[in-house]
Amino acid sequence: MRGARFAGNGQVTIEDWPQPAVAPGEVLLRVQRTALCGSDIKLWHKGASWIPGHEIFGVVDRPGHALHQQRCLVYIPVHCGQCDSCLAGDTHLCDTESVLIGWNRPGGYGQALSVPEQCLLPVPDWVPDDLAPLLLDTIGTAAHGIRVAGPQVAKGPVLVMGAGPIGLGAIIALQDSGFHEVYVSDPNESRLRLAQRFGARAHPMDDDKTRFSLILECSGAHAARNRGLQIVRPHGIVLLLGENDAPWTIEETKPIRRKDFVMMRSFYFPKSDYPKNLDLLHRHRALYEQIVDQVFSLDDLPQRFAEFSRGELIKPLMAN
Repeated sequence: MRGARFAGNGQVTIEDWPQPAVAPGEVLLRVQRTALCGSDIKLWHKGASWIPGHEIFGVVDRPGHALHQQRCLVYIPVHCGQCDSCLAGDTHLCDTESVLIGWNRPGGYGQALSVPEQCLLPVPDWVPDDLAPLLLDTIGTAAHGIRVAGPQVAKGPVLVMGAGPIGLGAIIALQDSGFHEVYVSDPNESRLRLAQRFGARAHPMDDDKTRFSLILECSGAHAARNRGLQIVRPHGIVLLLGENDAPWTIEETKPIRRKDFVMMRSFYFPKSDYPKNLDLLHRHRALYEQIVDQVFSLDDLPQRFAEFSRGELIKPLMAN
């Protein structure tokens, strides 16, 4: 089969790879769409010995299996189902497994991959191929964090830092859950305009005086994280949704030291959230459709990923 090789230093080539080896308890998935994600830029720089890509949608190819020819998403955390976290429903926080599909085992920037049966999320017929991958990070990750943090604060003004896919997904989910005064900051003017079309209000990047009880840091930028800790209200929450592989140093300044507040990290989502994520997509389909800004072929991945890394695209999809 054909798939992408991330060689490092921004070099991506499309090469021949062996057909995936399907282990017991797994199925072959023919990739239909894989969404590009900002966290993959780390592998774009550092390289990977496997095919990356973790926002994957495809069709099961295993004759005789109950899900043969079923359209499915790939739930990336491989989980044991037996540890305390799994039994509590936190399948994304498994105590015994540390495998993430596309991150430390082959993923979706190719024509096919092997997927554990437990990681298949069947997709209803009403969901278009081009929207299905949004149910994972854009909807799932953003909405889960809001479901955890939102009930702990009053439904007052909230600030979203970063208007990438996670930030845009957060703006939709926040308004859906009753936060009607949503502010957003982003240095990218085109993303900021899209966020405003979604109902958010532009907020100056350098405003260090306005305070918020809930701040969603969706960019992963250390400067934004530090600013969030400075401007969060007493008893407020700074919710970290963005990712950054570089070490983060927090300087304990007076505005941080002299207030009670919560800094919360939210990772991905439990499988039990999936029906709620489908409901969000159903209610706000017209908005989510605006997030996908390009669909391209596997052969075009090297060029499109370079454009994506420069911030020229928001949520492009590779299609087979």
